[in-house]
Amino acid sequence: MKQSIRIWLEAARPKTLPLALISILTGSVLAFASGHFSWPVAGLSFLTATLLQILSNLANDYGDSVQGTDNESRIGPRRAMQTGMVSAKVMKQAIAINIVMTIIAGLALVFYALDSMQSILAFIGLGVLAIVAAIAYTMGSKPYGYVGLGDVSVFIFFGLLGVAGTYFLHTGIVDYALILPAVGCGLLAVAVLNINNLRDIENDQVCGKRTVAVRLGQKRAKQYHFILLVGALFAFSDYLLLQPSPMWICLPFLLSIVVLFRHGKAVWIATKPAQIAPMLPVVVKCSIVTNLLFAGVVIAQTLVS
Repeated sequence: MKQSIRIWLEAARPKTLPLALISILTGSVLAFASGHFSWPVAGLSFLTATLLQILSNLANDYGDSVQGTDNESRIGPRRAMQTGMVSAKVMKQAIAINIVMTIIAGLALVFYALDSMQSILAFIGLGVLAIVAAIAYTMGSKPYGYVGLGDVSVFIFFGLLGVAGTYFLHTGIVDYALILPAVGCGLLAVAVLNINNLRDIENDQVCGKRTVAVRLGQKRAKQYHFILLVGALFAFSDYLLLQPSPMWICLPFLLSIVVLFRHGKAVWIATKPAQIAPMLPVVVKCSIVTNLLFAGVVIAQTLVS
């Protein structure tokens, strides 16, 4: 029993869950700053995002195994199907169960948070799209992750929709000013994916998985990573500086520059994919720290205004 639980915990990849949750946190904090916040909405949003991320991880486990990308040459941690501990049939059953759970959580969130039927239908549509995107990343005859579209998907769902969608669920308001923090959050999420792809760049290339990193090559993929980090910093900073509050309140956010610079430097000087592997949890932590610093400054600005 304990062995089975451990296998499925590893398959769910808990270390990747902050990637989904951080956009919910950022959107919720921005809603709080606007004077609208609901604990039930926040809780259901976190639950739905967690289930979606787990769904993506399970589908990725299945898809990469079937496609042959999860092989002995892969540098990252061995996955459930790759080790033979979970069969393809059982993994598909787990994916189906997760889809049902995600739908239940998503519907509970939408019907609790929204009153307008138009908004309800729109969010149900977005939810269906999110489920399809999570599955189609590596599963199916033409997985979009194998043609380099994973970065676009991550940017949209873990940035734009994650932040702005959560804000709307709390407030019922569309605020175009949120494009800046949504972009910042999305770029850092893409940076996490890019490190994952830099780590696997050699094996992915051999297996025909044409990620952005494979298409760019190692050197330009590192330059791309630098652009993602700097772009996120500018997006978050611009939003904070545009708020009507004393500039000194924004000073704590400067710590994110140090955090991201150290990570970016480490990526730049790495010469082999194996040296990139330990940086995956690091870039996740960078994303968490940067978003938390941003959230802290937003709350401080709210309290003094």
